Amino acid sequence: MKIHRLTPIIWTEELEETIEFYTGMLGFICGERNDDWGWAALNHGDTEIMIAKPNDHTPFEKPGFTGTFYFNIDDADALWTQIRHKVKVVYDIENFEWGMREFAIFDNNGYTLQFGHEIAAT
Repeated sequence: MKIHRLTPIIWTEELEETIEFYTGMLGFICGERNDDWGWAALNHGDTEIMIAKPNDHTPFEKPGFTGTFYFNIDDADALWTQIRHKVKVVYDIENFEWGMREFAIFDNNGYTLQFGHEIAAT
C-alpha cells in the first residue's frame, strides 16, 4: 500500500468564519465549496484542509482534536511577523534543540496550528 497524502477534515459550526480565517490569515484558497453540505476544501500549494459542519451521525459539542496541525513552511519569522497580533498565540516563535524554529497559534475554532522551518540543531 502507498499513501499518497493525508487531508485533514476539521469540523466547525462556523463554516464562513473558518474559511475567512484560513484564506485571509494564512493565504489558503477556497478551491471548492458546497453550502448544501456545509463543506469546503481549502488549498495552499500542495497542502489541503477540508472543513465541514458536523454531520447528524456523530455527536458534536465543540471542535476538538488532541494533537496539533504542523505546517512546515519556508519562513516562520515572516508569517509570525504578519499574524502574531491578529491571532491567539499558543507560544511565541523560538528555536528548538531538534532543529526547528517555530510558533503555535489557535485558529478561530480553537484548533492548534504550529508553523516551523528547519534551522541548525543545537
